[in-house]
Amino acid sequence: MQKPSVAELRPVVHPAGVKDRRSGEHWAGRLYMREISLRVDRHLVNTKVTPNQVTYVMTLAGALAAPALLVPGIWGAVLGVVMVQLYLLFDCVDGELARWKKQYSLAGVYLDRVAAYLCDAAVLVGFGLRAADIWGEGRIDWLWAFLGTLAALGAVLIKAETDLVGVARHQAGKPVVQESASEPRSSRMALARKAAAALKFHRLVLGIEASLLVLVLAIVDAARGDLFFSRLGVAVLAGIALLQTLLHLVSILASSRLK
Repeated sequence: MQKPSVAELRPVVHPAGVKDRRSGEHWAGRLYMREISLRVDRHLVNTKVTPNQVTYVMTLAGALAAPALLVPGIWGAVLGVVMVQLYLLFDCVDGELARWKKQYSLAGVYLDRVAAYLCDAAVLVGFGLRAADIWGEGRIDWLWAFLGTLAALGAVLIKAETDLVGVARHQAGKPVVQESASEPRSSRMALARKAAAALKFHRLVLGIEASLLVLVLAIVDAARGDLFFSRLGVAVLAGIALLQTLLHLVSILASSRLK
């Protein structure tokens, strides 16, 4: 069969609202990856490849970010970014393929969430091990590996806090929460949330942003000849992850999502 054009694919795989989802679409997807994924879709829509198979590949790409970051020097950081960008690409492709082929499944939704947890954790754990200098000639400083793991735990807990809202509502027999319910009931809490959203510091513990930060810090460290800035970055991300875990929990409890 003839491959569909990008113009034919777009209205089907990018229906209204896909790029505008406040909590479901990453800025990198809106900025460039959705356009790249359309070009990949053309080669897959007439094959036997299923959306879930693409999701498995996506999960593997995200997990490989951790060992990629263990490669010493700038090239390890570059490989980490590549793995995460591949994860993002396939994250776009699996949903687009599902819309074109009309192959939807709860397993696919579940696997997609598992992959998101895994990618964030892999980048942060890999960053911590990288900062610990496990391939260096000196003593391995496991403190940084611990802090990277702590940051990964926080990143996973933040996602879990969001997902558990749906679990709690389902078990209570309540409908799916609407986005309007996420607004805090307290005016002070709403102001604090707007300030945090404007600063966007919390996004640094997400796999995509964290991998880019690792690359920038790797370049600076290469110029210095040490791991000072990578280690500083690990400590900062651990602090952000722990603080955001607490603030996100308070935000959920202060909203109407559990009402």
